[in-house]
Amino acid sequence: MFETLLIANRGEIACRVAATARRMGLRTVAVYSDADAHSRHVAACDMAVHIGGAEPRDSYLRAEAILAAAKQTGAQAIHPGYGFLSENEAFAKACADAGIVFVGPPASAIAAMGSKSAAKALMEKAGVPLVPGYHGDNQDPDFLRQQADAIGYPVLIKASAGGGGKGMRVVNSSVEFDEALASCKREAASSFGNDHVLIERYLLKPRHIEIQVFADTLGNYVHLFERDCSVQRRHQKVIEEAPAPGMTQERRQAMGEAAIAAARAVGYVGAGTVEFIAEPDGRFYFMEMNTRLQVEHPVTEMITGQDLVEWQLRVAAGEALPAAQEALTLSGHSMEARIYAENPDKGFLPSIGTLATLEFPPHVEFTLGDIRVDGGVRTGDTITPHYDPMIAKLIVHGRDRDQARARMLQALGDIRVAGLQTNIDFLHRLMADDAFAQADLDTGLIERRHDALFPPAADLPDRALALAAAALLQAQGYASSGGTQADTPADPWSVADGWRVSGLHQRVFNFLDADGQPVDAQLQYDNGAWSLTRNGTTQALEWSRLASQPDRQQLRIRLAGSDHTGDVLIQSETLTIYSGGDSHTLRLHDAVAHAQDEGSEAGGSLTAPMPGKIISVAVKAGDPVKSGDVLLVMEAMKMEHTIFSPRDGVVEEVFYQPGDQVTDGTQLIAIVDN
Repeated sequence: MFETLLIANRGEIACRVAATARRMGLRTVAVYSDADAHSRHVAACDMAVHIGGAEPRDSYLRAEAILAAAKQTGAQAIHPGYGFLSENEAFAKACADAGIVFVGPPASAIAAMGSKSAAKALMEKAGVPLVPGYHGDNQDPDFLRQQADAIGYPVLIKASAGGGGKGMRVVNSSVEFDEALASCKREAASSFGNDHVLIERYLLKPRHIEIQVFADTLGNYVHLFERDCSVQRRHQKVIEEAPAPGMTQERRQAMGEAAIAAARAVGYVGAGTVEFIAEPDGRFYFMEMNTRLQVEHPVTEMITGQDLVEWQLRVAAGEALPAAQEALTLSGHSMEARIYAENPDKGFLPSIGTLATLEFPPHVEFTLGDIRVDGGVRTGDTITPHYDPMIAKLIVHGRDRDQARARMLQALGDIRVAGLQTNIDFLHRLMADDAFAQADLDTGLIERRHDALFPPAADLPDRALALAAAALLQAQGYASSGGTQADTPADPWSVADGWRVSGLHQRVFNFLDADGQPVDAQLQYDNGAWSLTRNGTTQALEWSRLASQPDRQQLRIRLAGSDHTGDVLIQSETLTIYSGGDSHTLRLHDAVAHAQDEGSEAGGSLTAPMPGKIISVAVKAGDPVKSGDVLLVMEAMKMEHTIFSPRDGVVEEVFYQPGDQVTDGTQLIAIVDN
């Protein structure tokens, strides 16, 4: 076994690899960019080497800088994690040429599976079933459209070198094909440096099931069962679970054998994932092989009791697989939810900012347990536009799927995040959804259940408003009501309870909810008691403090005779209220600033929803536009985002051109009335 391991990655996967390596007694080396100098993965390792600028191409994609760091620190092996250089044939070969162990498959296996087109041809020869489609080298747009017409719509355009949902488009008709192809190729070139695509029949109501395979240098192959990754948005996985619901032993064996056949066909070594698309009748087809560890590997670890990173390191050191196929067994059920800094209600746009608060329920990290968290950021860290906006992975284990789902629901409700938007509420709705609960799964579940998963905004509950108001009073020094506090002054003139000679004291809090709608709370203290008035209705209010900090109040309130507990995070003018398994965000309303904002919008300006780069502009000054017309395309975090016209009008001015970098909130285009 080598003694020093360099981890050529960042974030949660770098922390995950470091945890196992340190447990095995290995010295660990981190590499970091300008943006990651104080990141968690740097602190998790024994040594750290700076390798360049914030953009991945200036740091984590610089093979020569990573190899130099390995030489500088005496690292005998490099673990690439996933993403970045993990499936880069040239990097694997460069490691071998430098006498450094690449913790992954040989370069030849990466090359064989790196092109989806070539891989499918190879799998066809190996007898692995394929989805009907075109996987050749002819990339002429007219030819590709003809192939799509022949296959029959809907079809899927997929980047040949792609992964993670990038460079993929579903096309429903021939007239849509050219625009979708151009967009797909741009995104593929940006993400992978290769715009080659393939065309496949798009299966209706398919499930995405993948098989974890492992091989050593001694010719041994095993599979560690399956994972169901059907719940996706934008072709990116949201929830993963193992084993796959409804999987029969016969189908598991057939898929496992097909996965091992795929691995054997390329002389595979190490951890790999063979991904299949499965139809409701049980037929399954090879999609691709990921020649690396997967983001969702923890669910496999939870049901098998095996540490897959340890397996990787032992195989890379030349040891035999730690277990034979017959020794591997399934235990219980596991689910993983990816916690992202993003806004699901706005097309899952990334949310950039500082994590003012980040807390998880009691859990273990990077190892087995009923609740596990694999994370790479901490309170105070910043989610930047340079990298994937994942905050952490929440993994749970139960005796069966129902218990795992119940644990996930409870754990999601116990997470506390402030400072930016997240998908936690969306994940909670997804876990509670009837279709998901009944394991009615397919890759279109989120779209199919859109109305249930994206319900119209409900009125803010009275309890949430009462908790927010009481938290502000508590933070401002008002004594709690409805109970005696140990630190209440004995001197009655020092009690900050709102008492007035007249007997009447009023406070009004003006809030804006998450949609920018005004919500007002009128608090009144009269004859020793508080009350809350909202929309003309008055209710008696008492509260007692459970825990108190300037930026956080944990309270128990009694509102109109009903008791509630809540946790209120206070960040500047923003309050995040957690109560009853729900969370709500309120912002203290500045009427003057709000009036200015309304005035700026009246001119028809369009602003950038996030930091990013302008990829293409479809209009110029003087062009008439209609509501819904495409105005421009931005790229952020390696994903394209299309900006549409919000109304009919005429383009007055276009402020940026392709290649320009813009910040969040920057005015992009001005539109005036006809």
